Amino acid sequence: MVLAISFLETPLKFRAPGITLPLGLGIGRLVFRALNAAELLLAAALTLAVLTSTAGRSTIAGVPTTVLIGLWALLVVQVAVLRPRLDRRAHQIIGGQVPPRSRLHLAYIAAECAKVILLPTLGIVVALRLMP
Repeated sequence: MVLAISFLETPLKFRAPGITLPLGLGIGRLVFRALNAAELLLAAALTLAVLTSTAGRSTIAGVPTTVLIGLWALLVVQVAVLRPRLDRRAHQIIGGQVPPRSRLHLAYIAAECAKVILLPTLGIVVALRLMP
C-alpha cells in the first residue's frame, strides 16, 4: 500500500488532465487519511503476529521487536505530527492562500521510505526465526 499510494498514485495524480493543485491536494488528503487508518489496523495485526511468533521465548526483545517499534514510531509521527500539519497547509492552498515553503512533505516521504525498508526487514527476520 505504501509503495502503491505514496510512490505511484500520488505523483501520477498531479499529471492527470484537469487535476489542479487544490483538487489533487483534496484527493490526497482523503487518500492519506484512509491509508493511515489502514496502516494503523495493519500495524496492530502485525504487532499481534510478532508477539505471537515470539511466544514461549523468555523475552520478546530482539530484532523483530526493535523493527516493530521503529515502524510504530514512524507511523505515529506521520499520523500525529506530520499529516495534521500537511492537512493545514493543504487547506490553505485549497483556500487560495500561498503558505511559506515547508519541508514537511519531505519528512513524510522520508518516513515512507523508511517503512518501505523496515517492513520487508521485519518479514524476513520473523520468517527466519520461524524456520526450524
